[in-house]
Order: sequence, then structure tokens, then C-alpha cells
Amino acid sequence: MKCKRLTFLLIITAFCVINAQNKQLLFGFKDIPQSVLINPGTTIENNWFVGFPLLSNFHLSAGSSGATVYDLFADDGRDFNMKLQNVIFNLEANDFFTVNQQQDVFLAGFDVGNGVEKENYLSFGMYIETDAILYYPEDYAVLAYEGNANNFGRVFDVSDFNVSGEVLSVFHLGFTKKMNDGLTLGARGKIYSSVFNVNSTKNKGSFITQQGQNNFLTHNFDLDVLLQTSGVVGFGQGEVSDDIRGIRKRILLGGNLGLGLDLGLTYQATEQFTFEASLLDFGFIRHTKDIENYTLEGNYTFEGINPIFPEVGTGQSAEDYWNSIADNFEDVFQIEKTTEKYTTWRPLKLNTALRYAFGEKVNKDCDCLDKESGYINEIGTQLYAINRSRQPQLALTLYYYRRLFEGFSLKATYTADSFSYSNVGLGISSYIGPVNIYFLADNLLEYQNLAKAQSASLQFGLNLVFGRGQ
Repeated sequence: MKCKRLTFLLIITAFCVINAQNKQLLFGFKDIPQSVLINPGTTIENNWFVGFPLLSNFHLSAGSSGATVYDLFADDGRDFNMKLQNVIFNLEANDFFTVNQQQDVFLAGFDVGNGVEKENYLSFGMYIETDAILYYPEDYAVLAYEGNANNFGRVFDVSDFNVSGEVLSVFHLGFTKKMNDGLTLGARGKIYSSVFNVNSTKNKGSFITQQGQNNFLTHNFDLDVLLQTSGVVGFGQGEVSDDIRGIRKRILLGGNLGLGLDLGLTYQATEQFTFEASLLDFGFIRHTKDIENYTLEGNYTFEGINPIFPEVGTGQSAEDYWNSIADNFEDVFQIEKTTEKYTTWRPLKLNTALRYAFGEKVNKDCDCLDKESGYINEIGTQLYAINRSRQPQLALTLYYYRRLFEGFSLKATYTADSFSYSNVGLGISSYIGPVNIYFLADNLLEYQNLAKAQSASLQFGLNLVFGRGQ
């Protein structure tokens, strides 16, 4: 029992410290050039920009929808076994643990055309992304913690095991077009190169223990389990230098390839009301290289070990008897390994926002409104959704934007999502000449004790921006 609890504890603690890919602070934050990556149809307010290589954009988010490290390790005088038991039985199969990391290798953009208005804009670059999600394997956890003796007649659901993860590089080219004074459209084409992929999201079957006929208990298995991997086979088994060269090759379009598309728009309904939306990562990756899949399927009834050994007269020795038991177990859990090609779809993401601008800037020289500078305040609401293997994940954000003075602006957000209803975030963008520095972080209320946080997100970067609108 101690071994089972230790195994489960390692799983929980590993994932409780690792939010979805929601970038609510960046979406619509036009002072930051990277906002064009979240909406290729956003309005552009610079002539051209270039990000500092490897420093222009770094994003890390992580979260757990149902448990935190504090739930297990709080110094509150309660017995640890009781806290572990509460975590196991309070989580449900739709709870999940997820991590996303994204880093730009390079990024740049510039306006196209001879007009004064920025009617056409090209942006391009490359980034590396890590994305993983594990749904809580509820029935597996209960079985590991209690065993099947206390769950006589319970049907354990094999589909509770649902996990996917990937490391990939993305080469992209985006085009933004101002159609008229009210409408801006944009699209971004992507080439994906997968470095590593692990996918097991379509498992089916059950396990049940019942009263036996030939023995005390009968164990019935109905299994249809598939684990697909690419890029994993052989990794870490040779020289480190060979692994590094292999990773570098896959990053530079030498991995399993795919295509994707981002779409976006901005519609200014009135001078002060604006609607913005984007659909990101409508795409797939075809896995054809370095594949290793594992399949476990079939129906089997196992009645355990017969306590009555065969009589000598039957000709079957005790050794033969035990070998037969071992063979039966191997038949039940005979894993087939294949190299069959497969396709994975990128998690499709939707962003929408409705904002209202107000507060025209006052010109100190004449003590009058400076209409050329636009409005210095915005309030709005944002909706985010991401498609996952089990069900979509949603987030609703209310935000306030303020341009405090030339070259310095901030955005404050309140978000309710799958992790919590008390996520407060703050984003800051500052310009020192052409140098843009930005910092975005959410769930700030939990920073005093990160062990209690169910999610956290951090993003920052450096750019050179020229011809910026004021």
C-alpha cells in the first residue's frame, strides 16, 4: 500500500505545479507588436519592428483545475494520508493538468505599400512551443490507492487515461489588410515541425472484479488502449551530441511536418466601440518519422490463482502450473508495438473581444482635446476557448486599458476560467526610444503563496519598434 501511495504522490506532485494557452493580457494590447500573433487582423500602430532574437517573446503558463501543491503539503496539522485521500477522491475525470511554453526565435514585421496609412502589413518569424495536457485518471488513481478488493463490482473506466504532449517549432508568415476605415482582416500561414509527440486520447474499455465460479474472484478486462509517439524512440540512448543534432534538425523543418492557418479581424463599429476576433492553429501534423506506437486490446477473464495444485497423476508439475499462470497474464497484457503513421490536430483556439474606448487626451498647450491622439482608456470583455480532446476549455475576461503617458501603458484583467474565479492580471508596455519592453503576468493574488495557485502565467519580451503611432 505504501508503494501505491508513493507512486500516486509522485504523479500528483509532478503535475500540480505545472493554465491553458490563454493570453488574455496580450490579446488586443496593440502597444506590443506580438499582439499580431494572437490576432493577425489586429490594427497595426507601427511602420516596422524587429524582436531581439530569443528575447522578443517568452511565455510560460501552467495550471491544475482541481488541486494544488498546498492541498497536499499544507502545514496545517492534518495527517498527510488524509490530505492525499481528499485529493484523490475530490478530483474528477474532467479535471486536468496542463503546461504551455512558447519562445520566439525571431520575429519581425513591416508595412507594405506607398500610402501614409498602414493598409498592408507583413509579419513573419519562428517560435518553439511546448504544450501538454493530462486529464486526471480518476479510476486509475482510485484503483492504485485502494486496490480492487474494496471495489467489488465497480466498473473502472479505461478511458480515464487521456494525455497528449508535444514540442514543435513553427515557421509563420502573416498578412494584415486594412479593408476600410472600419474593417481590418488578417491571416497567418504556418509550417509545423514536430520534435516530440505523445498522444493517447482515444482509449476505451473497462475492468471489473466480480464473484468467481472457479475461484473466489473473477477479473474481467475489456481493453482498447493506444499510445502513439513520434520523435521519442532512440532519444537519450546514444551520445548527447547526437541527440542535440537530432533536435536541431527537427526544429529546422526536419521533423514531422504539418500546416496551419490563423485568421483574424478587427471591426470598428463606431468611433468608440470595436469588436476583435481570431481563430488560431487550424492545422494538423502528419507523423511519419521515428514512430513507435503501443496497442493493448482484447477481452479476457482471469480467475486468479487456483489454490488447489494439480495432482501428481495429471502429469503437470507445480512449475508447469505457475508457468501457465504467467503465460495467461502475458496474454492479457500483451502489448503490440507498431510504426504506423498517424495525424494529430493542433488545439484550435478562439479569441473574441468587445471594447469601448473613452477619455480623449488633453493637449496641455491649449487646454483642449487632442483628437489626433485617440482615446487613452478602454474597457472590454474577452472570451477565450480552446478545443481539447475531452471538452472545450473556456475563459471570460473583463479588462481595463490605460495609456498613462507617451510610451507607457498598462492593461489590468480579471478572468474566470477552469482554474479559478479570482484571476487578476497586469500587463505593462514601455518604450524607451525605439526599444519596447513588456511584461505580462496573471493570477497576481496568489504570488504571495504560489503553492496555493491553481494557475500562473508569465510573458515578457524586447523589441525594436519604429514609426509607432502615438
